[in-house]
Amino acid sequence: MTMRIKQLASIVLVMGLMLMVACKGKPKDADIQAAVTSSLTAIPGVTADVKDGAVTLSGQVASEADKTAAEAAAKASKDVKSVTNNITVAAPVAATPQVAITADDALKTGVAAVVKDFPGITADVKDGIISIKGESTAAKWKTLKMALDALKPKRVDASGLKVK
Repeated sequence: MTMRIKQLASIVLVMGLMLMVACKGKPKDADIQAAVTSSLTAIPGVTADVKDGAVTLSGQVASEADKTAAEAAAKASKDVKSVTNNITVAAPVAATPQVAITADDALKTGVAAVVKDFPGITADVKDGIISIKGESTAAKWKTLKMALDALKPKRVDASGLKVK
């Protein structure tokens, strides 16, 4: 009889262990979310959402390499079933063009050609700055100023100009 009890106890023990292993709970989305988020800390601008073990990545990164690295990091996380990569790559920022500053000799030639049409006004050029002297009406000054600005000087100094 003791032999039967031992066999029965062994069978119950084995079945209990198998039941415990088989009834192991599914991984929680919150645990997967924490694991994926910690693996993505090196890649700024990326967020992850988890539903039933499926990870959806979103956000914006600077390069295609960052996008690929984020996906690989998410796939490497434990208990992830699938990864949907909705990350966008930011367009490169265009550099703002520099204003070309004309050399003084070429600027002097251009200023002389413009000022000859405005009697009573003289202009000097030094270090890319055009200094205007003389008298003019407001309408003529506006026309002159637009013509001088087209030459792209550093600035136009009209402190010596009297506007009537």
